[in-house]
Amino acid sequence: MSRKNNTTAARRWIQHRAVFVAQPLSSVRQWSKMKIGMPIKTEAYYSSQEVNFMLIINANAYLDGTFVYPVCVRLADDAVQEVGFSLLPLLGEEVLDLCGDYLLPGFVDVHIHGFAGRDAMEGEQAVRAMSRGLYQQGVAAFLPTTMSALPEDTRQAVEGVRAVMAAPEEKGARVLGTHMEAPFLNEEKCGAQQKQYFCDPSMEQMLLLTVGRLDGVKMITLAPERDGAEVFVRAMKEAGVVTSVGHTAATAEQTHLAADWGATHVTHTFNAQSPLGHRAPGVPGAALTDDRLYTEMIADGVHLHGDILRLMIRAKGAERTVAITDAMEAAGMPDGSYALGGQKVLVRDGQARLEDGTLAGSVLTMHGALENLIHRFDVLPEDAVRMCTLTPAESIGEEKAGRITPGAPLPLTRWSKAWRMMGIVE
Repeated sequence: MSRKNNTTAARRWIQHRAVFVAQPLSSVRQWSKMKIGMPIKTEAYYSSQEVNFMLIINANAYLDGTFVYPVCVRLADDAVQEVGFSLLPLLGEEVLDLCGDYLLPGFVDVHIHGFAGRDAMEGEQAVRAMSRGLYQQGVAAFLPTTMSALPEDTRQAVEGVRAVMAAPEEKGARVLGTHMEAPFLNEEKCGAQQKQYFCDPSMEQMLLLTVGRLDGVKMITLAPERDGAEVFVRAMKEAGVVTSVGHTAATAEQTHLAADWGATHVTHTFNAQSPLGHRAPGVPGAALTDDRLYTEMIADGVHLHGDILRLMIRAKGAERTVAITDAMEAAGMPDGSYALGGQKVLVRDGQARLEDGTLAGSVLTMHGALENLIHRFDVLPEDAVRMCTLTPAESIGEEKAGRITPGAPLPLTRWSKAWRMMGIVE
């Protein structure tokens, strides 16, 4: 697309969106339409003395699936406030000239167990540490993800997530809820999960693990062939919890059936599930052909061969391919000995494995995933960016994160013209 066409598309994008000055700018309580070439002014034209503002100019910004240049973005109160072409600086406002560098939304990771020596199963303080650390890596929002464990350990993790959601870190990635990756899994496809804690899905068991309520639970992974799966998946859909098919020996037919019940996701596609065969296509075959399903992808060059990764993207498109890290506590740390779900994990050469050689999550970061997609696997940048930002957000019904739009959480990320991350913008 030419620069002229990009600009035209962006003008349409902006003209069809009202600009909301988000709370806590208490002096502003209204919507106002943006006019191209004019700064936004509301009834109470805010001053940079009230809030910490930053105006970004000359950005090649990712807006609704395309790159648009030159764009201005105003940040304040840990969120995007305005997007336009000719925003004027406020009195005393910091101005950052990107000089045509790429400006991307903050990453959204819907499957991550740990980071920088902390694991979500440890509870509130670990989730807080993850939030702070991931923010510095360019992650705007994430789902702390559980492992199979004793019920009291799972409850600790879920309550920890709720606590951080209720009182977020000031400079931290937003916690959007818990991804419960256990215990309703198939023992044959346990991967690094401890199968002694697996059981059939039921609302009774779910409430036991979540302290009697579902608020704060965003996603649940399960094996649809287990007894009680249909009733449970339908109940999760009714409750607004995303169901993901994973750690499963399901057939393709059973996977399609799970989508009939309300499942919309497939957990780390191709890993810990029935294989793709030409007569028995298994979970991957159903995932690649069923438009109702989002497919998670670990783009670390370990979990998936490059050809399989490209196959996934060609089959699903960037609109249904969700880049995840599936990271464990060794992400952001040097090689060595770590733990996942109470099991010893050895990390060497960018691979995390149990002592028996089983892959145990990854040490991938979201910015590493984006660089891999572009440089190692030759994915178009606009598709790679979508898979790391907007698509993960859409896959769980998140309406603000993963975008550059008023109200979207920080940080944003700055990338060079050679597609190397230069840092976060906050």
